[in-house]
Amino acid sequence: MNIPSRLRSRADDSILFRKPQQPGLWLGCCSVLWLAIAPVAPLRGDEPQQLGSVNEVAVSAELKTVKLYGAGGFRGLDAYQSGMLVSAEGHILTVWSTVLDVEKVVAIASDGSRFEAEVQGIDPNLEIAILATGQPTQHYFDLNQATEPQIGDRVLALSNLFGIATGSEMSSIQKGVIMARTELNARRGSFPSVYQGPVAIIDAMTNNPGAAGGALITFQGQLVGMLGKELRDSEANIWLNYAIPIAQLRASVQDLIAGKAIARTNATRSPSDRPVDLGKLGVVMVPNVLAKTPAYVDMIHPDSPAAHGGLQNDDLILFVNSIRVVSQSALNSELKYLDRGDEISLLVQRGSELKEIILTPQ
Repeated sequence: MNIPSRLRSRADDSILFRKPQQPGLWLGCCSVLWLAIAPVAPLRGDEPQQLGSVNEVAVSAELKTVKLYGAGGFRGLDAYQSGMLVSAEGHILTVWSTVLDVEKVVAIASDGSRFEAEVQGIDPNLEIAILATGQPTQHYFDLNQATEPQIGDRVLALSNLFGIATGSEMSSIQKGVIMARTELNARRGSFPSVYQGPVAIIDAMTNNPGAAGGALITFQGQLVGMLGKELRDSEANIWLNYAIPIAQLRASVQDLIAGKAIARTNATRSPSDRPVDLGKLGVVMVPNVLAKTPAYVDMIHPDSPAAHGGLQNDDLILFVNSIRVVSQSALNSELKYLDRGDEISLLVQRGSELKEIILTPQ
């Protein structure tokens, strides 16, 4: 395997794969590091023959991943996440999030090359997005060659967790084992996650800020899945370390790359007979004059449910009951499925902070 020299020279310390010189001390230190920060490894690239095939696989996979930077930077709203190249034309697969709420997302490859990417399409049912870069590449994951996750498989998770890597620094790598395959039963805050399909559960602590959109590969370099968003298990209330199998994403990714639009499916719900009316909640939105007018609050009527709930003028509504709304039209469409007698959870951006607002009908 031919590994570029600038990658072979990166990172002097490797938690995962470096040969220990003092075994006893090494084991003790590793135990502490594993529990405290998860196995994150800046791979050592010099002399690949001495490092073993797993390091070679990891460094090769780094060429197919990118670090993404966009909207955010406020408390509770990270401005970075991970992505992977999935076509020779330079398309990037990542999660759909507030990071992408900018005209151009900055993508940085593991060799330090920087380019702009824009959202080509999204699948609101899987909460994934395809970004177009216009930058052809020889290094990408062929989704048709991806393998199904099997219990007991040893895997590597590549992501820019916590935004540790910058510039030409390689993304962090965590080593783990697929512990289970199950149906996702998780939530964001008080509400169920949008995606509720099959996932692979990993014993490495991959549920971290910035990790979503990262790649999960086998020790042989085969792509297994995409690291998901930060979620908690609905029953145990613990953070989930999981990846969505590529088999669940492949068809959607191919459609998005082809330029096809994917609408939200509502197989498990139907429009309410008594949909939510923002006016009756005391909310006045800014005039909806653009194709994607942001969901900004223009005015709150005094002594209204919105006023009692804490909603304020100039708040930007980002989520409704854990559903991402990218525009005022998307907000209105989502409200059609909510009953006016139910509580509504809103995540809003207020200045440089995120606020969770609960609206209770009177």
